[in-house]
Amino acid sequence: MAHLGQPRSMTPTLRASLCLLGLVFSLGDGRQHRTRSVSKEEAVETYTKYYNYVELTGRLLSLAHSYPHIANLSSIGQSVEGRELWVMRITKDPSVDTPGTPKFKYVGNMHGDETVSRQVLVYLVEYLLTKYGEDPRISELVNTTDIYIMPSMNPDGFEKSKEGDCSGDNGGRNNAKNMDLNRSFPDQYDGTTVDSRDIPEVMAVMRWIQEKKFVLSGNLHGGTVVASYPFDDSASHERQGLYSQSEDDGLFRYLALVYSHNHPLMKTGQPNCPEAMDETFKDGITNGAQWYDVPGGMQDYNYLYGNCLEITMELSCCKYPFATELQKEWDLNRESLLAYMEKVHIGVHGFVKETVSGTALANVSILVAGIHHNLSTGQYGDYHRLLLPGTYNITAVSSGYTSVTVNNVQVTDGKASEVNFTLVPVVNEHAGSINTPSSSIPPNISTSIGNTSDSTKSLVEPPEGHVDIPPSSTPEQKPMQPEEFRHHNYADMELFLRKFSSEYPSITYLYSIGRSVEDRELYVMVISDNPRVHEHGEPEFKYVGNMHGNEVVGRELLLNLIEYLCRNYGTDNEVTHLVNNTRIHIMPSMNPDGYEVASEGDVKGYKGRNNSHNFDLNRNFPDQFTTIKEPRQPETIAVMNWLKSIPFVLSANLHGGSLVVNYPFDDDRDRITHYSQSPDDKVFQQLSKSYSEANPLMHSGHPCVDLYPTAYFQDGITNGANWYNVAGGMQDWNYLNTNCFEVTIELGCVKYPPAKDLPKYWEQNRRPLLQFVHQVHSGVKGTVSDIRDGTGIPNATIKVDGIDHNITTALTGDYWRLLVPGTYYITAFAHGYKPVMTYATVSRHGVELVDFRLTRVHSDPNSQSLSGPQPKLDPSEEEFHSLIKNLSLGQGLDQLVKSTSTENSFRFRRYKDLSAFLRGLNLNFPKITALHSLGQSVEIRTIWALEISNNPGEAEPSEPKIRFVAGIHGNAPVGTELLLEFAAFLCINYGKNPAITRLINETQIVIVPSINPDGREQATEKQCTSTQGLTNVHGKDLDTDFFGNASQRVVEPQPETRAMMDLILDKSYTLSVTLDGGSLVATYPYDKPVQSVENEGTLKYLATVYAKNHPKMHLGDTGCSNNGQIGNIPDGVMRAAERQSHMGSMKDFSMDFGHCPEITVYTGCCLFPPAEQLATLWAENKKPLLSMLVEVHKGVRGVVRDKSGKPIVGAIIVLNGGVRVFTAEGGFFHALLAPGNHNIEAVADGYQQQRQEVVVSSNEAASFIIIEFDMDNSIFGLPREFVVASAAASMTALVVTACIIWCVCAAKSNRQKDGFHRLRQHRDDYDDEIRLTSMGSKKSLLAHEFQDESESDEETLYANKI
Repeated sequence: MAHLGQPRSMTPTLRASLCLLGLVFSLGDGRQHRTRSVSKEEAVETYTKYYNYVELTGRLLSLAHSYPHIANLSSIGQSVEGRELWVMRITKDPSVDTPGTPKFKYVGNMHGDETVSRQVLVYLVEYLLTKYGEDPRISELVNTTDIYIMPSMNPDGFEKSKEGDCSGDNGGRNNAKNMDLNRSFPDQYDGTTVDSRDIPEVMAVMRWIQEKKFVLSGNLHGGTVVASYPFDDSASHERQGLYSQSEDDGLFRYLALVYSHNHPLMKTGQPNCPEAMDETFKDGITNGAQWYDVPGGMQDYNYLYGNCLEITMELSCCKYPFATELQKEWDLNRESLLAYMEKVHIGVHGFVKETVSGTALANVSILVAGIHHNLSTGQYGDYHRLLLPGTYNITAVSSGYTSVTVNNVQVTDGKASEVNFTLVPVVNEHAGSINTPSSSIPPNISTSIGNTSDSTKSLVEPPEGHVDIPPSSTPEQKPMQPEEFRHHNYADMELFLRKFSSEYPSITYLYSIGRSVEDRELYVMVISDNPRVHEHGEPEFKYVGNMHGNEVVGRELLLNLIEYLCRNYGTDNEVTHLVNNTRIHIMPSMNPDGYEVASEGDVKGYKGRNNSHNFDLNRNFPDQFTTIKEPRQPETIAVMNWLKSIPFVLSANLHGGSLVVNYPFDDDRDRITHYSQSPDDKVFQQLSKSYSEANPLMHSGHPCVDLYPTAYFQDGITNGANWYNVAGGMQDWNYLNTNCFEVTIELGCVKYPPAKDLPKYWEQNRRPLLQFVHQVHSGVKGTVSDIRDGTGIPNATIKVDGIDHNITTALTGDYWRLLVPGTYYITAFAHGYKPVMTYATVSRHGVELVDFRLTRVHSDPNSQSLSGPQPKLDPSEEEFHSLIKNLSLGQGLDQLVKSTSTENSFRFRRYKDLSAFLRGLNLNFPKITALHSLGQSVEIRTIWALEISNNPGEAEPSEPKIRFVAGIHGNAPVGTELLLEFAAFLCINYGKNPAITRLINETQIVIVPSINPDGREQATEKQCTSTQGLTNVHGKDLDTDFFGNASQRVVEPQPETRAMMDLILDKSYTLSVTLDGGSLVATYPYDKPVQSVENEGTLKYLATVYAKNHPKMHLGDTGCSNNGQIGNIPDGVMRAAERQSHMGSMKDFSMDFGHCPEITVYTGCCLFPPAEQLATLWAENKKPLLSMLVEVHKGVRGVVRDKSGKPIVGAIIVLNGGVRVFTAEGGFFHALLAPGNHNIEAVADGYQQQRQEVVVSSNEAASFIIIEFDMDNSIFGLPREFVVASAAASMTALVVTACIIWCVCAAKSNRQKDGFHRLRQHRDDYDDEIRLTSMGSKKSLLAHEFQDESESDEETLYANKI
């Protein structure tokens, strides 16, 4: 059992009390707790006192110690104040799970001041343990049941309560956060409304329920005497008197009667409680909602989400009676408690196994015909379905297997009937393949680029309802049709959706993707066997209706379809197959505002067509050929975000005004009416015909003879642009920006027909609507995985040869690619892996299964690998790597955002308030913060930097360091407020949220909220375009003042600039994120005009990470009409110079001189918006800011050292032959890189250069590598031995040469001595001649050097004399 929610640490007083008991136990979850010896006298129960927490703990530990063969005590979590939520497990062998043994639980003291249950359950524990082996009834119960008893779910509340308080006046009902635990579970009508951090007790119990798959449960309360059963609330939340019936209403009544009829007082139905003397309950039971409405109750959660049936037992009129009453209460409830437990063995039970290997199948849905409430098998394939005596048809359903139904199962009054299921896989086995093809498919011959055995294929044939053959139900069991046809306004539609969501919770999930202009929810109903999550291998399908508010037929047909699928699931083969194998999303109305103003009877008008801002939503999406200048509408933005978040495969957009299926493209570059073909034109034609051919009137091609007599569509389909041009349409955006293929279906000639005609429309379109859903199971599908460990590879690309349109894999590596019948060559490739190619033959009957197993790219064989032992991750590092991966995949980051909300009151702060806020953070969180002054502005305001780390102020070169900066332009202070809130958010959640705590512990975070405080003081709120405050008080735009070379700088930098330059030149930063305003885009270096950018792929990727986590930015639609920035910017990212080129930017300085990549995020169009918008801006930027904290841990990191282990500081790490980073203290380095393969060169003076190819993943933390240098044995690039030998030989040659020269010179010297002797005798005669000869010699050298052939008179004289 694991904790959900982060509990507070145990209080010192509580810890000391436990120590006094001499207990030895671990607070780790789910571990057995041991005690020292306890005396026999301590084990005697007196029934005369209540146990406080310490005494309860001691009592339970004593019992567990005394009966270890049948008892095991564990904790499923902790309360707000750190008390353990003890659970005693009692069964034949409590150390293991026995397959087929049903699990039962009792929970007491949920309301802390309702205390009888707490003591009664302790007595029950003792009774079961002491009577085991003596009483045959108890022995059988323990031997055949896995019993879990939690005496107190709210130990904190109990400690506050007072004995004798019958009405709860003294508090203690709620937990220590003052939350009512029985109003805090997710509600079927209201969803989750409580902050999970305030209810650790509830979160722990929810996790417990999900893990254990209990069969039956009882929740014990106090305040009256009655057994209450689901549902506890209703959609309308009427205070009382409204019976809210569940699918198992009769069974719940029976179970409640079992308890009440065995309770002497309860069965009378007249508790005679002093505060409600007139309150009676027939037979001592009541429907919860009929008694009074309880939203967020535990018993409904158990039934709807936990596989478990639970009722609530109220045990006594007085909530906290005096202890003298305890013996009486135990006597009153003992038999009821035992009899109720025994009912866990009624109904039907058995196992579900796979036919080939006999493997147990978990999570198989067990359906009982006529009861629209399913449960699923446990980990051993076992199930227990409680049922009343009768005859039932029971079906086992699992994705990938043929459903099996056992008819006429007899359930008797007594022990459960055993019904086992053996399911046959849909995939046929064939030798020579892992998931082998059927015999109709050629042998698996695959061609890979680098590997020849890394793809597998098979044909998956649906048992019913395959792509082209409409299925039919058996004559005896015709599908149920919708019960009524009428137009539904918004309120009516909302209630309809909530009704079916509550009636069919096991296959439906109702959610909203956003709101319309007039604040109406944009509802979507999911229908699937596992509706809340994407199941690996199961395609996502969607229908969207009522995009034009006055085109209403689609809206009503989709409501009809919801009813049809829900009511026929489990009884109609086609519906059951579709629901079990497809996740179907249905949005009845994309334009609920327009619908409300439209009028019934409108044939071809426009009233209500547009949204409340009078914009046509089907002209409002970014277009490939035309710039859409109209502002993006909230409905459009919501749908775009929706489509980016779910891997939809196929979709239809339902319209009205004609009768035809329209497919992409909807427009073309020339804006003229002619055929505009997409790369998948044949696929779109096939999809369109699947609908039109099932609708005879549409297929005729002459749909609206009276209204449009000349209109003709061959086969009832048309290319959009060939009909008329539509720029900004939704279907083209689907195809070009997601994996989804969408067509537009015009359902009828009249836009808003009278309600009496709606049955006709349903009859015409029921078959086509179902047939179109079947098309999602055509083409090819499969998984792209890592060949080493089978892990799915997200965002891998699937390319079909000859079709210029690729799709990508979902988060777990699964993909779907729609194709027409034929043979194709398909390639899968992903960053860091070798691509694999194979062929696939697509038939008309089902989908071809093609799996790809990719091999990671190996290092260049000619390169020198990084030497030295490469480290293995210790458990803590593995845990952190797992955290980074979880936050990078799926909903990990979204869940973190949702679970870490903080109380905030947004306003714009001036310098004084900003400084006080930062000091306050430092004072309140001194262990994780340090406040530094970087310098001062012109007007002597401090430029603050707040460091957040588990060791603030200390250099930790092994950790990445990230810089968040804002306020370089004083007139754009949004970034400043976002960073202040971000800092508070991190500090407040440290120690409370495990993910935030770990991120802070592993990262050095520096936040500079305002570089230009002087400019901020001058700026004015609600000025979206004003330049007042943009510069510092010297009139200098600080983002043009960062020059690293003295030759580029004319004057000294501004003091604000100098402060930031000193920070940047620290060179220890891994990443920098700067927030600015005036646009909605993320930019990457450079701001200066350069033709090419080194490492541009990485820089653009970092900006894209921020943008894709922003709900609007990634859509690429800025809508900033105030600054001319209109239109579509791909992915919301651009190079900074393309936005506004300039020199001297901080971003460029960080790149060139700080060796740190920096991105600039423009958070909104308005520079200085009203303070009321700050909450929205924070909500938009919270996730992107967190994503940067995650991203800084990716790329590549490591340490450089020599063979002796000495770290090498200042070594150069060259990335892809260009960008350089330097090793810091300790030899550590960290470089961010885009996903893919990268070359790393390590260079240091005196050492051999090393080179390595590394693979970076978008979802994994940076691997730590060790580079160990050898001494460089080369000189001038030549081997040291060769150079030394050559040098020795050269020296020898020089010595010999010198000796020879000396000998020659000595001989010449002897001959010259006689000449000099004669010269001395005739010195006077020769002096003049020698002088002239000398001068002539020099002159002749000059003449020779310059090649001067002319002679002066003086030169001739010299020559003659010589």
